Amino acid sequence: MKLLTHNLLSSHVRGVGSRGIPLRLQATEVRIKSVEFNREFVTRLIPRVEWEVLLEAADHLQLVEVPKGPVEGYEQDETFLRKMHHVLLEVEVLEGTLQCPESGRMFPISHGIPNMLLSSEEAET
Repeated sequence: MKLLTHNLLSSHVRGVGSRGIPLRLQATEVRIKSVEFNREFVTRLIPRVEWEVLLEAADHLQLVEVPKGPVEGYEQDETFLRKMHHVLLEVEVLEGTLQCPESGRMFPISHGIPNMLLSSEEAET
């Protein structure tokens, strides 16, 4: 699971509502996988990033050189865009869990895929 994916996920456990973010990340296996840099794609992602979620995940993974937020004129800042490309698209959590901050429900990550399926009793209606 890329950190971009983690940044977009939230819990939909019954009764949680908008409080299901950020999912707490606990990684037991992480890898860095090189991905071709696409400046336009990364530039379009920046306004959508949930910075608090990203910074919490980066801190847990002990990533260094993670920007603390968008810089003015980021569209033209190659260094900033490459750092964001790395953290969002090249860092992959292969094994671990995500935990809903409100309900405590744990979601496993196996082979890089988060399992967010809920039982019918847990699901929002």
